[in-house]
Amino acid sequence: MLDRSIVNQIVDSYLQGSEYYLVDLKVTSDNRIQVEIDSLNGISLDDCVTLSRYIESKLDREKDDYELEVSSAGLSSPFKVLKQYEKNMGKEIEVLTTEGRKRTGILNSVTTDAIGMTIEKTIKEEGAKRKKNIQEEITISFNNIKTTKLIIRFK
Repeated sequence: MLDRSIVNQIVDSYLQGSEYYLVDLKVTSDNRIQVEIDSLNGISLDDCVTLSRYIESKLDREKDDYELEVSSAGLSSPFKVLKQYEKNMGKEIEVLTTEGRKRTGILNSVTTDAIGMTIEKTIKEEGAKRKKNIQEEITISFNNIKTTKLIIRFK
């Protein structure tokens, strides 16, 4: 079985000094390697092919038989690393908290501990006949986030 740390070192050496970053890396017991990368400017098929060839050049097929898949982080996939939050600043996201509550809003800040969002709430003021929408700033700690996804709207 291939050692995940060896594959991780190979990928890190390729990505070092580039605009790309590692989103996820999996090595299964049957030597199936899955590498997911991203960048602030997106990933092309050529980027995936180049990294795949680089990884293949560093591994020995005679010693280990493996299956290799290099892909970009999917648009509908949950965020896995901090850089994905940074990439999507100013965009609409959906956060599922560990308590099971969904929060939808605009991502407006990211720290190593938490994210800040602008959400829209509907309230009814005392004495008013109609409800009105207001915007509220909230902060959610990464400890309280189960998943975060980018919301894609086609208008």
